[in-house]
Amino acid sequence: MRKSPNVVMPTPPAESPPGGGGERSEPTPTGGLSAGAPVPPTEVAFRGRRRTFTAQYKLEVLQALDACRAPGEVGAVLRREGLYSSHATAWRQQRKEGALAALSEVRRGRKGKSAEQRENEQLTKQVAKLRKQLDRVYGLLEIQKKIAAILGIPLNPNALDEIDS
Repeated sequence: MRKSPNVVMPTPPAESPPGGGGERSEPTPTGGLSAGAPVPPTEVAFRGRRRTFTAQYKLEVLQALDACRAPGEVGAVLRREGLYSSHATAWRQQRKEGALAALSEVRRGRKGKSAEQRENEQLTKQVAKLRKQLDRVYGLLEIQKKIAAILGIPLNPNALDEIDS
């Protein structure tokens, strides 16, 4: 039977430790925790999310920044909103390029199908459905021909040939 390396065997108080005497100041083999101490809970660090700003918010902040006249007002607005000066710089550039006006209608993610693609898919489905119906009709005509042949009923061959072609 093996002994676990984390188990500390207490020595009787009457005996002195081997090696000559005084107490040693080494940490306990259990990692510094005493046997009765509770284990601290494991903490998982919170992973923050990147902030997103709407076009309306950006325009409002830029208007507030443009209205600042006294020294220190711009910094006060940025601190109040929790923004960096680089935000204001980038937003001014976007406003200059006209991106903020168009930003409100832009959606993130995969772009939808164009009207032509949707119509093409709809027509493809419709063609497949019509072909299935046509195959069913041809099958019924073949059955009618066989039944007429079995029963000896004469059919107008010209009419059936026109349908087949």
